[in-house]
Amino acid sequence: MASIFRHLDRKTIAGGIGNTLEWYDFAIYGYFAPIIAKQFFPSDDPTVGLIATFGVFAAGFMMRPIGGIIIGHVADKLSRRAALTLSVALMAIPTTAIAFLPTYSSVGLLAPLLLTFLRLAQGLSVGGEYTGSVTYLVESAPQKRRGLFGSFALVGCNVGILTGSAAGAIVTSIISPEALHEWGWRIPFLFGAFLGIAGVYLRNHEDEAEVVWDDPHGDDEPKFPLAYSVTHHWKDMLHVIGVNVLNGIGYYIAFVYVTTYLVEYDGLTENTALDINTAVMVLLAVLVPTFGALSDRVGRKPIMLAGAGGMVLFSYPLFLLLHSGSFPLILIGQLGFAIVMSCFTGPLPTTMCEQFPSKIRVTAYSVSFNIPLALVGGTAPMVATFLIGFTHNVFSPAFYAMAAAAIAFITLMTMRETKDKPLA
Repeated sequence: MASIFRHLDRKTIAGGIGNTLEWYDFAIYGYFAPIIAKQFFPSDDPTVGLIATFGVFAAGFMMRPIGGIIIGHVADKLSRRAALTLSVALMAIPTTAIAFLPTYSSVGLLAPLLLTFLRLAQGLSVGGEYTGSVTYLVESAPQKRRGLFGSFALVGCNVGILTGSAAGAIVTSIISPEALHEWGWRIPFLFGAFLGIAGVYLRNHEDEAEVVWDDPHGDDEPKFPLAYSVTHHWKDMLHVIGVNVLNGIGYYIAFVYVTTYLVEYDGLTENTALDINTAVMVLLAVLVPTFGALSDRVGRKPIMLAGAGGMVLFSYPLFLLLHSGSFPLILIGQLGFAIVMSCFTGPLPTTMCEQFPSKIRVTAYSVSFNIPLALVGGTAPMVATFLIGFTHNVFSPAFYAMAAAAIAFITLMTMRETKDKPLA
């Protein structure tokens, strides 16, 4: 394990820190969703307020494909560093602004409108963040270590969720429930400003990735990377879309929505639910690069197929553990999700990046990645809440995750292995 983390240098940190900020924000929004629902969407029916809150969460994701087009174009036509610096700067501003938003009791309907606007701005800015950082890391990596290097973008995501979970756990443990609902929930959002400043500094002072171009900015470079991607690489884009259905649904149900699930349907306190999630995030941050490194040895597809298959087989049993009411069993259920999802997601960033040539890589990857994240990733917590309310079955989110895993498994079967192929 020590050999893996020796590769965690300045370039890797610069590549992953934007994802840390992005997922930190999404994590704390998900963790404090029940409180935000009462502050911005007051309703006699708590489920209605919760669905509205997760609806705003989903709205930010709807802007991601547009952000992917814009930031991907900057990355492919100008530079990777310019795009990444822009995306992390634009992400930090609305995250910090949420900490100062007035609530419904103060300004009425203006409060949810302002919250929605900031979530839309965040969605636009992060549309090319994750995919741009993956590209930056993979293009900087030795050929036989691409799986490992690419996985550190996802480690940044896990660290963001871990940081958000830890921040939530600390705040809920030191502040009374009354103060938490009144003003304490704002503190974690305010902390996002420090992550944003660090991200802008690191990326603005990092050397450009050493990308090997066939003809750097020559005559064969497409004027519009998006048009070229759709006309020449539409099959590869469909593969990325299909595989990331599980990435969206599985990840957000297992590691963001689950804290709300444990509070709303298991009766755990916010502090206990966040403590469990924090412990699981630590394991996930270790497992993801482990499976990414393993894919450099045995191939991308075998590892990812095992993870997708594991989600099909074990989602329901793991949800049984989550709803057991026993702290040890709940923890085991969360750990089980960490194992199967890290098996799937560890090689995923590099695999998706390897599908496309350099001249359109960020644009093609960003758009095809963000379409399923917008449609099924951002909506996953809202759909899970709706499914439980509609079916009156607290295990219905498990079947949703199983369906997503089946789609990813079938898609993976049709994809080519890219482990030993040089980047185009």
